[in-house]
Amino acid sequence: MDIATYFAAAAATFILIYGVLLYNNLIDLKHAVVQAWSNIDILLKQRHDELPKLVEACKQYMRYEQGTLEQVILARSHIAKARETGDIGALNAGEKLLQAGLGHLFAVVEAYPELKSSEKFHFLQTRITGLENSIADRREFYNESVRINNVRIEQFPDVFIAKWFKFKPYQSLEFTGAEKQDVQLDQLFK
Repeated sequence: MDIATYFAAAAATFILIYGVLLYNNLIDLKHAVVQAWSNIDILLKQRHDELPKLVEACKQYMRYEQGTLEQVILARSHIAKARETGDIGALNAGEKLLQAGLGHLFAVVEAYPELKSSEKFHFLQTRITGLENSIADRREFYNESVRINNVRIEQFPDVFIAKWFKFKPYQSLEFTGAEKQDVQLDQLFK
């Protein structure tokens, strides 16, 4: 075997090993995004299960605020449908609707002292607020996983492996600036 053949074989082996390593890394990134979504999905399901309990606790006291309760229920159903289909855009829209509904609901509670002092309502409100915080944390992790995946499948030389094996970009869970702002409670009472 001459030296040129040896170097060609070594180069081909190196390229093959490098390609396998890139492929395996892209697979790892893809599964990291899927796992991050799964973590969000679990929290969304928990919140989905808690919201009817909160609405039911409120119904006992809030006889004149049916529209607020219906908004929360409607948002819940939008989010459930988006979760089932994996539609990130619809999930973003449902989250916006739910945040507005919950913000209004918690503001309206101020007018119902019996409800505000109810242990069941307080527990559910605390639970849902905790789930909201957990969802925000997991959303940040998911978005970072999506960013890493999306950047890697566009970088050279990963782009060749990504196109060859049809790796796809994922959509981030993003909210507009208005959705990130705190709810203005004084505006909800007008």
